[in-house]
Amino acid sequence: MVVVFLLVLVVVLAVLGAVHWYVWRRLVRDLTAPGGLARRAGTAAAVVLPLLSLAALVSGRAGAPFALQQTVAWPGFLWLALLLYVTLALAVTEPVRPLLRRTLERRAGAGAPEAAEPVRVGAGAGALDGPVARVAPDAPVAPEVPEAPAPPDAPTPDLSRRLFVNRIVSGTAAAVAVGTVGAGTYGVLRGPRVKRVTVPLAKLPRGAHGYRIAVVSDIHLGPILGRAHTQRIVDTINATQPDLVAVVGDLVDGTVQDLGPAAEPLARLRARDGSFFVTGNHEYFSGADAWVDHVRELGMHPLRNARVEIGAGFDLAGVDDVAGESEGQGPDFGRALGDRDRARTAVLLAHQPIVIDDAVRHGVDLQLSGHTHGGQLWPGNYLAELANPTVAGLERYGDTQLYVSRGAGAWGPPVRVGAPSDITVVELASRQA
Repeated sequence: MVVVFLLVLVVVLAVLGAVHWYVWRRLVRDLTAPGGLARRAGTAAAVVLPLLSLAALVSGRAGAPFALQQTVAWPGFLWLALLLYVTLALAVTEPVRPLLRRTLERRAGAGAPEAAEPVRVGAGAGALDGPVARVAPDAPVAPEVPEAPAPPDAPTPDLSRRLFVNRIVSGTAAAVAVGTVGAGTYGVLRGPRVKRVTVPLAKLPRGAHGYRIAVVSDIHLGPILGRAHTQRIVDTINATQPDLVAVVGDLVDGTVQDLGPAAEPLARLRARDGSFFVTGNHEYFSGADAWVDHVRELGMHPLRNARVEIGAGFDLAGVDDVAGESEGQGPDFGRALGDRDRARTAVLLAHQPIVIDDAVRHGVDLQLSGHTHGGQLWPGNYLAELANPTVAGLERYGDTQLYVSRGAGAWGPPVRVGAPSDITVVELASRQA
């Protein structure tokens, strides 16, 4: 197992090294003069930025001081997002470079003056067609003036065209990447938008028709997203006036000691039947038991392989995340659902969509999940599809429906591209209404 991990690590580092070399070549070497200040600064950035990214990724797990985590998080994580999109943009523009150079070469060739024809000098009419004039032996002859040599560092026309093309193409690629990351960062910092989904449930009693559950997942409080992020989420949820709030995991990326103050606004969530919480995989990186105790202090109700009856006429169950299996705290569907009355509607809170098969076997009517972030950074959604039955939205599996939220925050880079953050108000609909 250790050997496999080391091999994967070597491959990943080799790929990252190759990508950074490619970006350095296109944005630094091809655009700057050797030995110049711009070349030295670009080369230094190509070394420092990946080191900051590595520090951002490992500082939390290594138990570094929270202030240090915050210091390296912004530049380190943002560089990862920028690296992705500048690499994609540069790769897409590779075929453009030779085409643009050839176009410029053809235009330069078409605009060059044609060589002058030799002229014969004669006397009288038709002199141009006559014999070549003779020059007297003692006639003065103008000395030849040698062409001035080009400066040794002057660029050749071909080199100038190449530099011009590189600056246009690489500059455009870099601008597109920066704009993409900037817009994606604004989308995260602005806060999630509200989605509304109606889910018909066959066994839901008429009295529960129109019951509204505010589903929020993947808030990811950490060194970047803090108390202000939590407050935006709380304000957005409360504005929807839900009957129940479901926080389906990955609330934090850090310890209660570091992030407890950032989570405090959750105490102001308002819903008729209360707020409920289940663990996600990131809680097990951050001290799941401590966070369960803390959210309980904030007035939320943790469902750890447990079930409660909601007065409107359905069962609400929750299971621990599969990451807890390493600590003996994984999902236990028997405890949560084994002895229930299957004539009643069951709504399950489970962080990861992959447990849908267990939900189907236990007769769950609706599973509410997160975890995928909808891919977060395109084309990450294609990778997410390989590991999850549903990446985002509502789908049916047998008699069970699964709804997956894209989440309200972001992990790693505070950037979303093609997967906007959301809080979803799921409205239950009774077929008897």
